[in-house]
Amino acid sequence: MNLLKITLLSILLFGCGNSDKGKAYVTSQKGGISVIDLNSMEIIEEINVGATFPRGIGVTNDGKYLITANKGDANLSIINSKTKEVKNIDVGINPEFVRVNKGHVFVSTEPSSKGKPPEKGEIMHEEEEDDEDKIPAKVAVVNLAKGEKVREITAGPETEGIEFSKDGKKIIVTNEADNSITIHDYESGALLKTFSTEPYGLRPRGIKVSPDGNFYVSTLEFSNNFIVLDKEFNHVKTVKTGKSPYGISFNSKGDKLYVAAGRARTLEVFDGKDFTKIKELKTEGKRCWHFTFTPDNKNIMLACGRSDEVLLIDAETLNIKKRIPVAGIPWGIITYPKAIGSLDQEK
Repeated sequence: MNLLKITLLSILLFGCGNSDKGKAYVTSQKGGISVIDLNSMEIIEEINVGATFPRGIGVTNDGKYLITANKGDANLSIINSKTKEVKNIDVGINPEFVRVNKGHVFVSTEPSSKGKPPEKGEIMHEEEEDDEDKIPAKVAVVNLAKGEKVREITAGPETEGIEFSKDGKKIIVTNEADNSITIHDYESGALLKTFSTEPYGLRPRGIKVSPDGNFYVSTLEFSNNFIVLDKEFNHVKTVKTGKSPYGISFNSKGDKLYVAAGRARTLEVFDGKDFTKIKELKTEGKRCWHFTFTPDNKNIMLACGRSDEVLLIDAETLNIKKRIPVAGIPWGIITYPKAIGSLDQEK
């Protein structure tokens, strides 16, 4: 009996020690999706998304489907993560930011942007896009069960980041071209409030709600700062960052806030309550925009597009543990099991 107990305990401990840590999925603008095994931190697979210039990426709660926004084809790819079967759905010009919620995909579009997908061997600079014609943009809503676009939400010109309120009743959208954050009813898409960022800074991009739902934070790329709003979307504070901040996320506890400042080549950490700066990491990576925590919350994975790599960073010490080569200008990164990051939330 004692021997049996020891054997069973050994099996249990062995199994726990070798549990699967999951996978990270990285979109590359010149390719598809690179799959990183979180156990080995190596690329184990490349997935063809059936379209060109993929940027935003999301995953369903059950991990069955991956979704990418494909700028070159003005569509989404819905990819079965096991069979790799792909379905493409037209959503509108220049789709970029993807969020998956309650069986639906929300994707921001940029009809006023004149930027084109790069030709072979060409690198496109986002700042070269012409924002002169401020055409109202749409957030396309795709029903995953139906496999079709079911409605649109009219936002500001050049919609960018998308977030949901903690109670699930509101959608919050950043709009680059008119320097606004718009708040919409989740079910109807009706505009509830418009917050102008101009008194505090220009070109809002990243948007994130705190885990307790009490704060919203948004990066203002052209002003090198981020703003803090309360849950009624009133301005609380403006906080300076390095040059060109974009990706932003709290950690899962909400006690720290992380900001990727692309041109400063830094990942910066702030207190999650009073937003004082704690420390920063000089990444030396080029155009590091989006990041995710690993599912165990021990590491951060930061996609650096112009240096073709993903940085593996210790979340506590902020030391770079590994540089993972990812070809083709990596843009977005998420994990499954789902983890909090600049493009996703925990399940």
